[in-house]
Amino acid sequence: MIKELAPGLRLTIAFTILTGLIYPTMMTAISEAIFPRQANGSLIRVDGKVVGSSLIGQSFTKPEYFHPRPSEAGSGYDATQSGGSNLGPTSARLILGATTKDSSGKETVSFDGIEDRIVHYCVENSIPYESSIPLNRFRDTQGNLDDVKLIDAFNSPTNPLVFTPKEPIPSDAVTASGSGLDPAISPANADLQLARVAEARGVRPDQIKPLITQFTHGPDLGFLGEPRVNVLLLNIALDQRFPIGKSQPADAHTGRESGAGSLTAAE
Repeated sequence: MIKELAPGLRLTIAFTILTGLIYPTMMTAISEAIFPRQANGSLIRVDGKVVGSSLIGQSFTKPEYFHPRPSEAGSGYDATQSGGSNLGPTSARLILGATTKDSSGKETVSFDGIEDRIVHYCVENSIPYESSIPLNRFRDTQGNLDDVKLIDAFNSPTNPLVFTPKEPIPSDAVTASGSGLDPAISPANADLQLARVAEARGVRPDQIKPLITQFTHGPDLGFLGEPRVNVLLLNIALDQRFPIGKSQPADAHTGRESGAGSLTAAE
């Protein structure tokens, strides 16, 4: 019996060493030598500090930054909980959103929904729209949009809120990716945010537009996927070129200050 088991045991030990030790070590060494940045997570450093990865999205909410697409990964862009909502295109929850009550009985948002995201996107980026009910009815005491009220209005069985943008909204602006970690947005999405970002930084849109072009990547291998703009890299470049809070040289043509702005870390 030992004589019959011995060859199998030797093969098990040999392949464990070969595929479990030698092969991974060799592949790691080759990857480090040929693709050192990619092998270490494509990390981005600003002033010597890691501020993120060019492969994983993160949240930006201030008006002076380009905003990423929504994320359903954990509380947002959580690589340990990568995933989408798993809601189908006809799901009322996906389109209209949903609320729930917490332990104290207070109504809270359980899923914001595409319609709610469209409202925020239009308001944030000054996109014209038509609304069957004035949006002022859905603002809190601080003047911010109340998502619970909006979602309840969208789900009203008798008088549902009908909100219609007067310009096409890119799908990536109001839907999450399958992974929830998408680091990029479409060029159309970036263009619609351009005016807001330029105004917040005190510069002209045509001064920022070249940065969008610079960080726009075409389809992989020329035909896989769609053109995309890396949000983190674009926002870092914005803070380096137009740092917030620092006056810029006067524009030669207009005489106005051409910038205000410094990004040292992702927000």
